Amino acid sequence: MVVLADLLPAPLVLVLIVLTNPYPEEPLMSAAALRARYLSDTVATASPQRLLVMLYDRLALDLDRAHTALTAGDRAEANDQLQHAQEIVLELHSSLQIDAWEGAPRLSAIYTWLHGELIKANVKGDVRRVADCRKVVEPLRDAWREAAASLGSSPE
Repeated sequence: MVVLADLLPAPLVLVLIVLTNPYPEEPLMSAAALRARYLSDTVATASPQRLLVMLYDRLALDLDRAHTALTAGDRAEANDQLQHAQEIVLELHSSLQIDAWEGAPRLSAIYTWLHGELIKANVKGDVRRVADCRKVVEPLRDAWREAAASLGSSPE
C-alpha cells in the first residue's frame, strides 16, 4: 500500500499537516507519530481477510529483508527480520481454525514447517532456507489475496 506521505518529502508532508489540521487547538504530531497512527487505524479497521493479506505481505517483506541481510553478511538485521517472520507464522498458525475447512490441517503443517525452517535459517544464517520459505510464502500470499478479493474485500 502506498501512502501519500511516503511519496512526498518530509517538509512538504509537515506543511500539509499544518494546513489541513482539523484540530488546530491540539499540538501537531510528528510525521512518525502520524504514520504510526495511520497504520494503527488501518489495522484496527481492516476486515479479517485484509488482516490476513497484510500479515502475509509483511511476512514476505520480512523474508525478503532477511535474505538481503544474510547475503550482505548482516546477521543482526537478518535475526531481527527472521524473528519477526517467526512471530507472524506463529500468529497465522494460532489463528488457524483446523475444523473450518478441509485444507486447514495441511496449512497447519506448512506453518509448522515454515516456523522450523525460519529458526534453522536464523541459527545457521542459511540464505537457502530463507529462499525456500519465500517460495512457499509468496504463492500462499497471492492465493489469500485472490480469495480476499473474491469475497469483495479488496486487499489493495
